[in-house]
Parts: sequence; structure tokens; C-alpha cells
Amino acid sequence: EVPLRESGGGSVQPGGSLRLSCRTSAHAIKTYCMGWFRQTLGGEREGVATIDSDGVTNYDDSVKGRFTISRDNDKNTLDLQMSGLKPEDTAMYYCAGDDGRAVWCSDYAQDFTDWGQGTQVTVSS
Repeated sequence: EVPLRESGGGSVQPGGSLRLSCRTSAHAIKTYCMGWFRQTLGGEREGVATIDSDGVTNYDDSVKGRFTISRDNDKNTLDLQMSGLKPEDTAMYYCAGDDGRAVWCSDYAQDFTDWGQGTQVTVSS
């Protein structure tokens, strides 16, 4: 099991920015598909963004142009820079890794094998 620890959540007004970070192992950050997912109370866990071991990224349409996913192989971290935040972005955000894929990342939560505990993001005025 790969350690995944998120940080950086909090409360922000609409239009604001937050940066989430996920610390993991050197092996995972270099060889796994990695992703950020989010879940609201009573809702399903949905994909926000993924990045593969080659640095190829994919975003849900709802966050394209506002969020940026990146990985730092030296610091062993996965980051999510969020800007232009909207109330509908409010959710628990999870960092995840897929030990079965290095490229061609899945968009689906059920395909990811390792999960962090989550960090809450709240966008309200």
C-alpha cells in the first residue's frame, strides 16, 4: 500500500485560489498514474484530473482552464492548483494512485488502487 497524504484544503471565496498537495512514495510518483478526485456528501467520487508517468494530463470538463495538475518527482508530491473556484467545487478532495497503470490513466475512481484520507475544500461567500 502506497502512502498518500493530502494537504492544502480550506475555505475560500468564489473566484479564489487554493493549491492542494499530496505527498507519496518515490516509486509511486514516478511510475503510477496519479489523480485527484472529489466527493460531495451523498455524491459519488468523481475524477477531477489525472497525470501519467510521462506527464500527460487529463481534466474533467468542469475544471478545464481553471485547475492544473502537476507532479514533482524530486519532492515526491502531486499537486493541484485551483483557481477561479466556484461554489460547486466544494467537496472533499482525494489524492489517488493506480499501481496497475503508468500511462493511459483511467478516469474512474474504481480503477485507482491507493487513496489518501482527503482534504476539504469549501467555496462560499
